[in-house]
This record gives sequence, structure tokens and C-alpha cells, in this order.
Amino acid sequence: MMRKKMIALLASVSLVAACSQGAEQTSYEAIEADSAMAEAPAVERAVAVDIAEESGEATTSSVPSSSIPVSAPQIAYVYDYGYRVAPDQISTLAQRHVDLCEKKGPQTCRVISLQQSGSEGSYAYGKLELAVAAGVARDFGKELSAAAESVDGEQVNVAISGEDLSKRIVDTEARLRARSLLRDRLMEVLRSRRGTVAELVEAERGVAQVNEEIDQARSWLTEMRGRVAFSRVSIDYNSSARTGGSFSRPIVEAFQSMGSIMGATIGFLIYLVAGGIPVILALLGLRWLWRRSGMTLFGRKSGQAAGAEAKPAAEES
Repeated sequence: MMRKKMIALLASVSLVAACSQGAEQTSYEAIEADSAMAEAPAVERAVAVDIAEESGEATTSSVPSSSIPVSAPQIAYVYDYGYRVAPDQISTLAQRHVDLCEKKGPQTCRVISLQQSGSEGSYAYGKLELAVAAGVARDFGKELSAAAESVDGEQVNVAISGEDLSKRIVDTEARLRARSLLRDRLMEVLRSRRGTVAELVEAERGVAQVNEEIDQARSWLTEMRGRVAFSRVSIDYNSSARTGGSFSRPIVEAFQSMGSIMGATIGFLIYLVAGGIPVILALLGLRWLWRRSGMTLFGRKSGQAAGAEAKPAAEES
């Protein structure tokens, strides 16, 4: 009987290896398990039913529907806020929001990331990512808006979205219980040392595989529960100012770009001077050489011309 139970356990491990992690294939597992149970010997069917009953995955046809507990929905919320503030106030507002989060403590609020760019020009941008306890996330959003108003900021965007993780959490918990029970049965087989060497080796492989699936399921469960317990809060800071109309827009943009234009002009002059000095020195050197050589040639030409003029004068005399 012990050997038949071992065979049933090893067969269940093989079925676990062949099964996918999707929810649709879970129903296929149940169908295959039912068909396999119908063909299995009486002892193996008893072992399989025992595992299903202990893991809580037995059919619920015999359980009244009124006794099935209904759990609260597990929803992971995401809050997105957008604020328009002056370029020189973005860093101040972001720091105030970080201070609000840190005052609540790591059990309520955690800073995930903070980014800032372009704080020296007329345009600046920033982004802050927080993880806030789901129970206080809505009230925390009001505190963020109050802090923005203290620096003459304006809330321009707000969005709330949620993802229901109830089914995924329940499915993962059931899978975890089933794999834990299967691992315990395999460990019992290894401790008893009953069976052939090949069967014991297969049982050890099954334990390693089931442990890997258990670790993966626990990781998924921890990640999903963390998303439900802590809502993600994303805050965008932007300094883009609204203009009154099409007439004033070019004027405002021209004044905003005046500093960058002047800086670009001065930079061009600096590049021009730095690159022109060597060229000017080279030209001056060539001019000096040319003038020096030109004076010598001019002197030679003058002497030859004087000699040529002297010959006709001598002939005439």
C-alpha cells in the first residue's frame, strides 16, 4: 500500500510539471484529475482524494452555498496628480511633498523615486513616486493639494484607477496550499525510505520542483498583497504657463526665450574669438613675410629699371 501511495504522489508531481500557471488550465487539471482518478486503482484514488480534501480543493457540490465565505475585494489603487507651478518652485514643492510622506513614517508612506529637470530655464519638470497606505491615500491627496496651494501651485490633473486582484490572490493561495501539502507528502515518503532507489530519486526531484513552485507562488502573493496594502501615488510637476490667446502667446514665448537667445549669442562670439585669434595671427605673419619679400623685390626691380634707363641716355650722348 505504501508503494502505491508513493506511485500516486510521483504521478501527481508529473501532472504538476505538465500544468500551466494560467487560470484556464486549472479547469483542465481538474478534468484530467477526475479522469485519472476514475482509471486509478482504489488505493491511489484514496490518496488523491485525501490530498484534495486536506488542501481544500475538493468539490463544493456537497457544501451549501450559504456556508461559502465571501471575502472583501482586493483592489490595488493608483492615484495620479498633476500640478502647475513656477519653475523655481518645483523643487520646493517636491521637497514639501517628500516631507509630508516622511512624517507619516515608513509604515504609512514611502518615497519610491524623485526626478527633476530644467530648473534653470523658463521650463522645468519633476516627477515624484510614492507608496501610500491604501486607507489614507485619499486624504493624503488633499494634503498634497494644500501644499501646492502654499506655493501658488495649481492642480491641473487628477486620476484614480484600480485593479481587482481578488481572484488572482485566491487562486494563488489555493495553489500554494496544494503544493505545500504535496511537498509534505513527498517529504514523508523520503523520510520513510520505503520504495526503490528510482522512486526515491524521483521523489527528491519532485520535492525540488514543488519547492520552486511554492517560492514562486509566495513571491506572487507577496507582491499582490503589497499592491493592495499600499497604493501607488504618482505626482507630476510642470511649469508650462497658459497664455491668454494667440496674440499674446508669441510675445510671452519671445520674452521667455530672450535669456536663451542672449546666451547663445554670447556663446557664439566666444567661439568666434577663440577660433579667430589663431587665424588672425597666421594672416598677420603672412602679411609681414609678404611685405618683407615685396620690398626686396621692389628694390631689385628699381635698380634694374634705373640701369635700363641709364643705357639709352648713354647711347644718346
